[in-house]
Amino acid sequence: MDHRLSPELEELRRTVEEFAHDVVAPKIGDYYERHEFPYEIVREMGRMGLFGLPFPEEYGGMGGDYLALGIALEELARVDSSVAITLEAGVSLGAMPIHLFGTREQKEKWLPRLCSGEVLGAFGLTEPDGGSDAGATRTTARLDPETDEWVINGTKCFITNSGTDITGLVTVTAVTDRTPEGKPRISSIIVPSGTPGFTVAPAYSKVGWNASDTRELSFTDVRVPAANLLGEEGRGYAQFLRILDEGRIAIAALATGLAQGCVDESVRYAKERHAFGRPIGANQAIQFKLADMEMRAHTARLAWRDAASRLVAGEPFKKEAALAKLHSSTIAVDNARDATQIHGGYGFMNEYPVARMWRDSKILEIGEGTSEVQRMLIARELGLAG
Repeated sequence: MDHRLSPELEELRRTVEEFAHDVVAPKIGDYYERHEFPYEIVREMGRMGLFGLPFPEEYGGMGGDYLALGIALEELARVDSSVAITLEAGVSLGAMPIHLFGTREQKEKWLPRLCSGEVLGAFGLTEPDGGSDAGATRTTARLDPETDEWVINGTKCFITNSGTDITGLVTVTAVTDRTPEGKPRISSIIVPSGTPGFTVAPAYSKVGWNASDTRELSFTDVRVPAANLLGEEGRGYAQFLRILDEGRIAIAALATGLAQGCVDESVRYAKERHAFGRPIGANQAIQFKLADMEMRAHTARLAWRDAASRLVAGEPFKKEAALAKLHSSTIAVDNARDATQIHGGYGFMNEYPVARMWRDSKILEIGEGTSEVQRMLIARELGLAG
């Protein structure tokens, strides 16, 4: 496959690159230190159409695909991952479930506002006792025949974009029935923000991604219309597996951007920083470290673009998505560590972007499926049953 960009995608890449450097870079450090959500930047991203990149024009989207989304995510993450994850979660986890599984009425109600960035959507999957084991969902939803409403009870944790002032909905996975063998049948249900009984906890104090929004959610006899069921009843587990497969490509693109950003910042620093009478970039030890960092970012880019190309072409991509996510998240941590080392003491100071990148990198080995889960998926695709 030829993974060089078409003229249209290259134009998109340049546009987002300019936005990241001209708009995001000068401001995001202050938002990050204050643990504050960057509404002004997100609004501008909405005006650019970034939240609508992979969606049809009839619903206010840009008519692009996951390759276009990945390119935007990579360029944003070269500068800041909080902004990038806000876009990734808003698209892959907030709007994509409605696009893939929603009725026409649900799409017409939600997608135009999600595509414009007017509102953000979130995906309520993870629970305090169910992270990698998402099949162990304890949140329940029963259909009240008298009111024709779902009644939801439970708790979700680590949910991105779930508590901002512009969050419009959370799609919640809940056990709605059980098989004759007693296995839970999980369904997905749209819960609009502000629904009585739906409580959003204060934002977490996180190691990284400090300018993004992450919350715990609780549902106490939350009632929503039966029509808020997303897709078929009992198909929620299959739905979120599909969502996670696609989302891993997006996270891989984001991780690649972080890894490349570490290279960008370190090359710049190695040219400017002098020690013993010459730039530290003249030292072979620094040159080799930077060469390895560039190699990692390059191969990660090839991996996520390969997975995205397969998805866009309608080909199987589960293994390639897991490979891309595993590799890119691993090398993002490696590059962030090396970038911090190249910067020395300054790499430990939050005023330098690499310090932010170091803090942001670790979650990439956890979110959207841990590295251990990716290895399980890859082994399974190789025919190794466990």
